[in-house]
Amino acid sequence: MLILQNVSYLHPDKDLLFDNINLTLNRYQKAALIGHNGVGKSTLLQLAAGVLSPSGGLIKTDSPPYYIPQLYGQYNQLTIAQALRIDARLQALQAILDGNVTEENLTTLNDDWAIEERCREALQYWQLSDLDLNQKIECLSGGQKTKVFLAAIAIHKPELVLLDEPSNHLDVAGRELLYNFISASNSTILVVSHDRKLLNLPDTVFELRSSGITVYGGNYSFYQEQKQLQDNALVDDVKSKEKALRKAREVERASLERQQKLDARGKKKQEKAGMPTIMLNTLKNNAEKSTSRLKGIHAEKVGTIAQELHELRKELPDLGKMRLGFEASDLHKGKVLVTATNVHYSYSGRQLWQQPLSFQITSGERIALKGLNGSGKTTLIKLITGALEPATGTLQRADSKAIYIDQDYSLIDNRLSIYEQAQNFNITALQEHEVKIRLNRFLFTKEDWEKPCCTLSGGEKMRLMLCCLTIASHAPDLMILDEPTNNLDIQNMEILTSAINNYSGTLLVVSHDQYFLEQINIQRTIEL
Repeated sequence: MLILQNVSYLHPDKDLLFDNINLTLNRYQKAALIGHNGVGKSTLLQLAAGVLSPSGGLIKTDSPPYYIPQLYGQYNQLTIAQALRIDARLQALQAILDGNVTEENLTTLNDDWAIEERCREALQYWQLSDLDLNQKIECLSGGQKTKVFLAAIAIHKPELVLLDEPSNHLDVAGRELLYNFISASNSTILVVSHDRKLLNLPDTVFELRSSGITVYGGNYSFYQEQKQLQDNALVDDVKSKEKALRKAREVERASLERQQKLDARGKKKQEKAGMPTIMLNTLKNNAEKSTSRLKGIHAEKVGTIAQELHELRKELPDLGKMRLGFEASDLHKGKVLVTATNVHYSYSGRQLWQQPLSFQITSGERIALKGLNGSGKTTLIKLITGALEPATGTLQRADSKAIYIDQDYSLIDNRLSIYEQAQNFNITALQEHEVKIRLNRFLFTKEDWEKPCCTLSGGEKMRLMLCCLTIASHAPDLMILDEPTNNLDIQNMEILTSAINNYSGTLLVVSHDQYFLEQINIQRTIEL
């Protein structure tokens, strides 16, 4: 159904992402594609979908794949019908029903007389019955956008479905619908996700690394068990190689000491024997060459073992922890930052909430903002930050510094390199080496500094955003995170949790990941 043979991909800047990738997905098979952020999971899906072209290798599919991307900003100016590529058929059907039975309309409809009914049933399954297909995508919440594209699977009935983080923006009810849908689907499915419940549904796991793909014949829980065994073996290999390196260095040192003693003893004998100077110099040169050759042999052996050890250590799973190492907020704990009184907001004259909102946010709190998809969480955030003003009621904001990290990481300028982006936040004039130390701490090594931000994965952008906050040094009084775990792999979710727990300011978090909310010590909830 889907075959990748020796596939490689170069970024536009000629930076190699991966090489010699091989993957076979059989008809009706359901598989998860996992790997660390930045390894190329989303790129691999785009290659399989035909959105990108490989730099080398061959990609074959039996039928056109249906691809659901991770982000939807490129569809914002389209209507729902246009984004789902059903607008022409719907228009043709309506024209025919109105009596305009032309060859062109019949060809466009292509005997798909049930298109309206399938749309209605698909939207109803995903709890989107109230949506108008002529609505602009930009008017929808993140969860609604995801559901719209998921609904299109039932509309188009593709044989091959490629899903990139489909549960990211879904609320709890939406995730349950997704799990049921994937379990019941007859389509061949390849899914990229960090949602552990979702990852346990497929019967195969493909782990993508820069060196290739490893196949695990089981779900994610099986993969974890196998990885633990491999990690344990890797730790044993590291310990064994460390022991071999110590032994090689001891042998090197002992051999050189022995050679030096032999050379010194030989020199004394030669001097006592009264050899001519020219002969002594010749013997001395021979001894030095012998010692140098011996040094070279041992140095090569030690160097080889050291390099092997370095490669093994790079494979170890623990990449260390990142910290939000900036100064604490100047605001005293308990200072009122936001006071909302009978606040309402309207879209096209329609009020967003059934009841007006009244609440306070005080300094030092950790708050979760919850609600179903479309309940107005993003709108409320924009009201809190001052990007929008309420239609009715009052919203008072104290003089404080707030930062909003949205789902699209709009604070990252895709035109800049990673280092240039970091320098944009260098308001305290840190020295160049200090900025690079911070980048290294957040896992951006010197090989990454000149990469353009547009090539970064969602998880890498989140890490870079956190790094930029530490470079800015002074903590924001209020930090707002909109679905911060959406584009992170499991390892980076743990790193993010550790980083947030080092932040002492006020935290407002939108997340459907209850485990994550518990880990960052959320104290209360604003429910929409």
